[in-house]
Amino acid sequence: MKPFEPLNAGGQGWRVVVDELIVMTRIGLYEHEHRAPQPVCIDASLRYRSTPHESNNGLIDYEAWCNRVSAYLEAKTHTRLLETLAVEVAALSFDEWPALDAITLTLHKPKIREGTKRLGLELDWRRADYDAWRMQAAAQQAATQ
Repeated sequence: MKPFEPLNAGGQGWRVVVDELIVMTRIGLYEHEHRAPQPVCIDASLRYRSTPHESNNGLIDYEAWCNRVSAYLEAKTHTRLLETLAVEVAALSFDEWPALDAITLTLHKPKIREGTKRLGLELDWRRADYDAWRMQAAAQQAATQ
């Protein structure tokens, strides 16, 4: 896992860090990737909106987050792009954890290509980015109905 960027000056400074959550899911563009689930490794930084507290709205439970993301990815149908999975995991996280202010996700497929340790991508969203994405998705859905 790479070190995450420093927290902004003046912030509360709290985040949950998940290092190498490995989940089996159906992912990939190539025909051979459609045959069976394959491992996807997730590194996550889940930043708090304020100081954490023990209420359901004030806590990001790392165990619950890992379990929810794992269950979601293991149950879903085939997805072609890692980018799609990253957006879906981010949206799920913002939907289910009100205390979440920002998320950085790194998703990669371990040992997918000879000569590399891992290949992947990173998504970095604040709650405002998620809200804008959600509004755009709703507008596109309304336009197709």
